Amino acid sequence: MLANVTVPLLGAVDTAVIGQLGQAAPLGAVGLGAVILASIYWIFGFLRMGTTGLVAQARGAGDVAETGALLMRGLMIGLAAGVVFVLAQAALFWGAFRLAPASAEVEALARQYLAIRIWGAPAAISLYALTGWLIAMERTRGVLVLQLATNGLNVVLTIIFALGLGWGVPGVALGTLIAEWCGLGLGLWLCRAAFAGNQWRDWGRVLDPARLKRMAQVNGDILVRSVVLQGSFTTFLFLGAGLGDVTLAANQILLQFLEVSAYALDAFAFTAEALVGQALGNRDRDGLRQAALLTSLWGLGTSVVMAAIVLLAGPSIVGVMTTAPDVQAAAQSYLPWMAAAPLIGIAAWMLDGIFIGATETRALRNAMLLSVVIYAAALMVLLPAFGNHGLWAALMILNLARGITLARRYPALEARAA
Repeated sequence: MLANVTVPLLGAVDTAVIGQLGQAAPLGAVGLGAVILASIYWIFGFLRMGTTGLVAQARGAGDVAETGALLMRGLMIGLAAGVVFVLAQAALFWGAFRLAPASAEVEALARQYLAIRIWGAPAAISLYALTGWLIAMERTRGVLVLQLATNGLNVVLTIIFALGLGWGVPGVALGTLIAEWCGLGLGLWLCRAAFAGNQWRDWGRVLDPARLKRMAQVNGDILVRSVVLQGSFTTFLFLGAGLGDVTLAANQILLQFLEVSAYALDAFAFTAEALVGQALGNRDRDGLRQAALLTSLWGLGTSVVMAAIVLLAGPSIVGVMTTAPDVQAAAQSYLPWMAAAPLIGIAAWMLDGIFIGATETRALRNAMLLSVVIYAAALMVLLPAFGNHGLWAALMILNLARGITLARRYPALEARAA
């Protein structure tokens, strides 16, 4: 949980640093640029999730060599994908800004941010595979060290570059770029056990057609699921941008609350991935049920605590994150949605982890597709009627639908383990 929370806290620090400028446009630009990159990078989020499920099952089955080979496959994909994104950056950003109805000032600042951040793509995407491997091996202390070091460096550099040197938005981007590459180096060192033997360079195993096919099937389903989910969140931000710069900036602040909740609760989902995967690898139905139940109960209890924190401390936190009075007022008016978010989303987040650990990715993909259809219908009805409140309500409906559609499929997991 500590490791996960550092990820959105980094975005919160970036937002707070830019918020000290007292203007809506730079705040909206950092938020828009970060979401565009997250949308691009998270296409390869399957490297984190697929690696965790497959490595956990290989570990549960006692196949040490395959755990190293899986990491090598993930790193090869991550580095190659990052290079492609760097080469295709002009086309990617053109397409993104064709979709984003932001003001000219916000777009200009966001382009400065993106032109710097994109050079960290190979490192950022490869880190998904390294993190997934550490989680599957239950090396969560290593995950914590990796996140604290990477994000801590990012925070320090952001403050120095953006405020200390007065570089503003480009300073935020440069701090993140340096931190991403340093994080890759540290991650490789933390995963050095995977490179201790020869399994990582056993090319017959690494490139084995049957194993590649299995990995492609699992990752392909997660890819579809991730693209659709990220597309939903990107649509949310773009629709919010169409409601004006103040609303865009307010939503950027509110998204920090949502991301902190999601990442903190994902700690239990990640635990479920590792334990459920090992239970399935060992054909232990009772172990699977116990892992799913206990992690979910801990997640539910934590979601209640997080909702209470938002209700009690939310207005003060908003006041710290921006000095613009209009943005403060707008953000505070939507805080009840942030309190509801962890309570509504906990089922979806936990079941995601359980199904990823079990590599039941087809069910995960199909549940997401159905949920997004429901989300689109909610947007068409609620956004015109209620504006930004309707936008947030539709996002809550998306998470609720994800939980319900996956819950219907859970009994099949226990049957598989048996």
